[in-house]
Amino acid sequence: MYVYYFGPQVNRMSTQTARRKEDRLEVRLSPKAKSLLKRAASVERKSVSAFVLDKGLAAAAETLADRREFRLPAKQYDAFVAALDAPAKARPRLEQLLKTPSVLE
Repeated sequence: MYVYYFGPQVNRMSTQTARRKEDRLEVRLSPKAKSLLKRAASVERKSVSAFVLDKGLAAAAETLADRREFRLPAKQYDAFVAALDAPAKARPRLEQLLKTPSVLE
């Protein structure tokens, strides 16, 4: 059993929006890379721009996922929540350092 935490959701832009897009992104690529993108876009029946935008946004969301989501088995999740709920431990050396004026300056 896994417990999932989903942080703030990423708004995915649809390539089929009614609003006009004004920002552009230019990419320099080899003829071989362009051909590959054209073939892949054709398979999905999309323009190369739509294909690259969709795949780029999906890759960006996946890349950022570890910063907003993590998965734990139930037992580890319970231990994690217990650690979050536990009162803070006293750290005398840290408290002393924070009281020292030169550390705060």
